[in-house]
Amino acid sequence: MGIRIGAHVDQNDPVAQARARDTDLVQFFLGDPQSYKGPVIAHEGGAEGLRAEAEEAGVDLYVHAPYLINVATTNNRLRIPSRKLLQKHMDAAAAIGAKGLIVHGGHLGKDEDPAIGFDNWRKAVEATDMTVPLLIENTAGGDNAMTRYLERIAGVWDAIGSADQADRVGFCLDTCHAHAGGNALETVVEDVLAITGRIDLVHANDSRDEFDSGADRHTSFGAGHIDPELLAAVVRDAGAPVVCETPGGAAEHAADFAWLRERL
Repeated sequence: MGIRIGAHVDQNDPVAQARARDTDLVQFFLGDPQSYKGPVIAHEGGAEGLRAEAEEAGVDLYVHAPYLINVATTNNRLRIPSRKLLQKHMDAAAAIGAKGLIVHGGHLGKDEDPAIGFDNWRKAVEATDMTVPLLIENTAGGDNAMTRYLERIAGVWDAIGSADQADRVGFCLDTCHAHAGGNALETVVEDVLAITGRIDLVHANDSRDEFDSGADRHTSFGAGHIDPELLAAVVRDAGAPVVCETPGGAAEHAADFAWLRERL
């Protein structure tokens, strides 16, 4: 069967978006990724309608949580709403039958002790009713980010290892974030697996910026700074389903799928 490749799409009609790209795997937001308002199911059939339609079409759905979520922070005014928002998106993802909910690792203030962030991650995992797998994603920027550098990812994993439902937490590896975050793509799959024991999803993206730039700017395959063979090798070695978060619509995504398949 080979590696399954899909794309991040508009949330209004994900199954139609999957068909337009000839794929059985799509990721989308539920509502505004920059809002604390909570998930919105844009599909006209509601959560049940979307779930039934996806099941019938054989399309796997993945939900990306809002960017605002930061369960690691020491700021109560952000951490508590973040946890609540995470649970709401978890419940909505479960209602549509999603295979996973992807969330960024978050960050602390400049001079704060990362150990506090690791422990806040443990508390968040314990406080969340994990109705679908939670996939923590590595991020590109921030000096005090929880999942930019490998040793920080290890800190998060060590902390959440003791939590109930730790087995419901997986990892989403983003190629652009790894490159821009300063992690060698030659060894990143091996390095991550040594820490987490699993890679559940790959966000395959080229990077508009240089290695270790800290900039999270995706671009189409072959148009950025990541060596094409290296990018393909990460996807191959990870062996997980792939979501392309590259720019454009169905035609551009189809071209990106073809580019990647050619090199796999």
